[in-house]
Amino acid sequence: MIKMNYEKDVKIDESALEIEWLDQPSLMLKYAKHAAIMSRALDEAKEELDAVSAELDKLIRADPDKFDLPKVTEGAITSAIKLDKRYKTAYSAMLDAKYESDMAKGAVRALESKKDALENLVKLHGQQYFAGPKMPRDISWEREQKQNRADQTVGQRLKRNNKIKL
Repeated sequence: MIKMNYEKDVKIDESALEIEWLDQPSLMLKYAKHAAIMSRALDEAKEELDAVSAELDKLIRADPDKFDLPKVTEGAITSAIKLDKRYKTAYSAMLDAKYESDMAKGAVRALESKKDALENLVKLHGQQYFAGPKMPRDISWEREQKQNRADQTVGQRLKRNNKIKL
């Protein structure tokens, strides 16, 4: 079985979005294949569990005394099957396969989320969300400067007008 590094592969390096985008399709394919393999392993484990169960059912019906069954009923047969070591082993293998299959499917969903996150990060970059900080405008200072210029202009006009009148 291939060792997958789910946590590492779903992380995003914000400083290398172009590399993340280039790697995304191959990661998605890798995990989709892994999920399919794990799903197949789960199906095989279920088949094995069913086969063990059927074989035990057949053995119990053929020789109920060997399984300490005084009376052969469906409930007694089902209980005897579940208590058998071969069934427990097959059931445990099926649970392990189910866990691996669920984790692999979860990794595929996480990579789909990574794709969405990459798309949104690219949009934010396009909107210059991550651009350096801009100094906020000091509107009151700008207004005061404008008013001072206006006052100076008026004052200069008044001086000119006074000089002309003299």
